[in-house]
Amino acid sequence: MTPIQTSKARILVVDDTPEIRLLVTTILQQAGHAALEAADGVAALEMARQELPSLVLLDVMMPGLSGHDVCRQLKASPATRDIPIIFLTAMAGTEDEKRGLELGAADFITKPINPPIVLARVATQLQAKAGADFLRNQNQYLETEVQRRTRELAAIQDVTILAMASLAETRDNETGNHIRRTQHYVRVLASALQAHPRFRAQLSDHVVDMLFKSAPLHDIGKVGIPDRILLKPGKFEPHEFEIMKTHTTLGRDAIQHAEDQLGMPVEFLCYAKEIAYGHQEKWDGSGYPLGLAGDAIPLSARIMAVADVYDALISRRVYKEGMSHEKAVDIMHAGRGSHFDPDILDTFLGLLPEFQRIAQQFADSDDDMAQKARDLEQAKGDGRFPT
Repeated sequence: MTPIQTSKARILVVDDTPEIRLLVTTILQQAGHAALEAADGVAALEMARQELPSLVLLDVMMPGLSGHDVCRQLKASPATRDIPIIFLTAMAGTEDEKRGLELGAADFITKPINPPIVLARVATQLQAKAGADFLRNQNQYLETEVQRRTRELAAIQDVTILAMASLAETRDNETGNHIRRTQHYVRVLASALQAHPRFRAQLSDHVVDMLFKSAPLHDIGKVGIPDRILLKPGKFEPHEFEIMKTHTTLGRDAIQHAEDQLGMPVEFLCYAKEIAYGHQEKWDGSGYPLGLAGDAIPLSARIMAVADVYDALISRRVYKEGMSHEKAVDIMHAGRGSHFDPDILDTFLGLLPEFQRIAQQFADSDDDMAQKARDLEQAKGDGRFPT
């Protein structure tokens, strides 16, 4: 990107006196510029808007629209406001110049016309405009490049998150579609809760986006659970369940470690830590790892709990069939006020068609389930948990 050339500029000359227009255009043309003429303000505005000139030489005193009126309109329009304007005037008073400058004029040339003065002042303003255009184009380029790189970094971040979450899911009996379903459940539920008086102050559009981004990490701590427990198809023994419950702490600590390594707080990771650590808490305080109750449970974790439990109920596993939507809803409703925040659960109940749509859109395929069954048999064969 280089500054525009100033030796062959397109200059609009506006004056109601033909002799002045002829004199000025002749001076400009001899200097290599393309000079256009307008005899009044209306014609000047029309010509300026049709094809932007590099500069306008504008008479002040004209019938109809004055030069001040034309200047005011050109400066009011985003399309023409950056065109430099030099007033041609017989008025050399301080107040006249002050008014013109306040309207946005760049300079004045007093009549009678002096050719060297005209060319010198035109050259000065064209050079200033060339520099301004160059900087403006550079800024636009930089803004575009920053936006492009920001989108690229966000995409890389999203892919990395999903890759980390998928790593946890590949060790579990669930499929990667569980990540997608719960992520979309969270966004639908959080968006609806924006209208609720209890939650609207905490759930801006930006926060909803952060919840959507961080939701896939809710079970990242499962990477730290031994296969003999994580892959066990039957009911956990009490000591096994105690180990399984540590996935919430393991997940929170893993995310915290990543943030510490980065050396700075990351907003969406704050929500990811809340969700990983708190999504197994219950409204009545009977959950884990801390036994938090009510509003002491982070809102992000309460939202995730609804999404996660619903999906666990309706989803197929290699060792069980998924429940019907209706039965799952009955169980969810029974947990209102015990497992789930009542207001969040009520909002969920008003979004059932949306939840069903998401479940169908990201349903587990037979191939997914067959692969999970093969993985489970392989784990048995490797002795990673007792048969």
